[in-house]
Amino acid sequence: MGSNPLLSDREGRRVFVALGDSFTEGVGDRDERLPNGVRGWADRVAEKLAKADPGWRYANLAIRSKRLRHVINEQLEPALAMKPTLVTLYAGGNDILDLGTDMAALMADYENLVARLAGSGATVVLFTGFDVKVSAVLEPLKKRNTSYNQRVRDIAAKYGAVLVDYWCLEAFHDRRMWDSDRLHMSKAGHKYLAGQVLDQLGVPHKFVPKEWEPPARLSLREWERRQRRWVHDWVLPLFGRKIRGTTLGDALSPRWPQPVKVPKKGGLKKLAEQARTNPAES
Repeated sequence: MGSNPLLSDREGRRVFVALGDSFTEGVGDRDERLPNGVRGWADRVAEKLAKADPGWRYANLAIRSKRLRHVINEQLEPALAMKPTLVTLYAGGNDILDLGTDMAALMADYENLVARLAGSGATVVLFTGFDVKVSAVLEPLKKRNTSYNQRVRDIAAKYGAVLVDYWCLEAFHDRRMWDSDRLHMSKAGHKYLAGQVLDQLGVPHKFVPKEWEPPARLSLREWERRQRRWVHDWVLPLFGRKIRGTTLGDALSPRWPQPVKVPKKGGLKKLAEQARTNPAES
C-alpha cells in the first residue's frame, strides 16, 4: 500500500486533512465519546487508511455552518502548514442556501481554493452536492445546486482531483440515510459515504450498504405529524439563528485541529479516551 501515490509522498509521509463544514465534521453521526459529539465519514476514512497502511496522521478542521469564505480564511493556511498528502474538501453548500449568493463569485473562490490545495502536491478529493428532497420551499435552489455540481466536476478534472460524485449516489434516495433534520447524513449515510471515498482511493474496507426492507408507507396523519415535528425542531430554530446572525458552529473548535497519529487498533475513539484519562499527555 505504501507505494500507492494516493497514500504517501516520496518520503513516505502520510497526512490526511479534512476541510469543510458539517458534512465533513460528521454532523448526524452522533458519538459523545468523540470531539464535538460526532464521528462521521472522515474519521472512518482515517481509520481505514491507518489500518491498511499504519502511520497515517489525521486532522479534521471542518466545523458545522461554515461558508466557503470561512474555509478559505480559517482552514486553508493551517491545512497547508500541515503539509498534507491527502486533502478532502466539501464547501459551498451553506452558501447555496443563503439568499443573494453570487454563484459565479462563489465558484471562482472555490476554484482558487482547489488550486492552492492541488498546488501543495497533495491528492485532493472533491464532492458534488446531493439533491436533498427536504421541502418544496427549497426547490428553487435546485438550479444553484446543479450549477455548483457541474463546476465542481469541471474543476476536479482541471486540477486532477479525485471526485466523489455524491449527486449520483442512488443509496441516498432512502430517507433512512438522513438524520432527523433531513439535511445531514445519518450514521448509515456516513458509513456508506466513507466506503465511497475509500473505493475512490483504492483502500480496502468492509463498509457495505444496509439491506433494509422497503420503507413503510406513511399514513397522512403520520406524515403530517412528522412534518410538524420537523418544522418545530429544525426549521424554526434555523430561521431564528439566521435572524440573530448566529450559527451552530460559532462556539465550536475543529475536532482534530492538529494531525494525530491514528492507532491501527482502537481508532480515534482510543485517542479520545486517552485524552479524557490523561489530558496532560494529549
